[in-house]
Amino acid sequence: MTLTRRRFNSCLVAALGAATLPAWAPARAEQLVEGRDWRAVSPPQPGDAPNKIEVLEFFSYGCSHCSHFNPIVKEWAKSLPDDVAFRRVPVTFSRRPWENLARFYFALDYMGELERLDQAFFDALHEERKRLFTEEAIFDWAADRGLDREKLANAFESFGVHTRLARAEQLAKTYRITGVPTLTVAGRYVVLGEEAKTYGDLLAIADQLIAKARSEAPATS
Repeated sequence: MTLTRRRFNSCLVAALGAATLPAWAPARAEQLVEGRDWRAVSPPQPGDAPNKIEVLEFFSYGCSHCSHFNPIVKEWAKSLPDDVAFRRVPVTFSRRPWENLARFYFALDYMGELERLDQAFFDALHEERKRLFTEEAIFDWAADRGLDREKLANAFESFGVHTRLARAEQLAKTYRITGVPTLTVAGRYVVLGEEAKTYGDLLAIADQLIAKARSEAPATS
């Protein structure tokens, strides 16, 4: 993962303050500035949710900032209007260990265990400092929490998981994602938040971009 110094500092401040935020706290109301708050996606990308404004969160279990952001962005996503669809996209940045983490995310989703073990896996990596980057280590950790090891191994190697992983990697390239966590809106905007000081700032920018996308949507009869 590559992060600019400004973005690293912003994320660090946000991470330190995350524990005091019950969900998310909008802190920005000024007009958005392209190049500071957001950048355009060119060409605009279609979403997977027809007739909805799609918000993507690019993340990795290997990213400590994503771990802090996870409960906050999940709570924010619950409050999104009906015309907005939220989806998470694990990235690998061509790292084999992060590829295993991404495959585990999709395998958990496939097995219906994502809600139960999602934050627990983040915590195991970043709070408990466990080295869960190989298939064997991941399988051991999951088995200790009640997952069937054989079923997990089958999910890891399934066509569906490989297909979703390939799609995720293509999306990261298309959106030119160089750091995580990163939010995109409507296939047209990437949240930059160069002057954001909290995760609430980033989410407030995303809210404004959702409103922008809604106002710019073509009228339907």
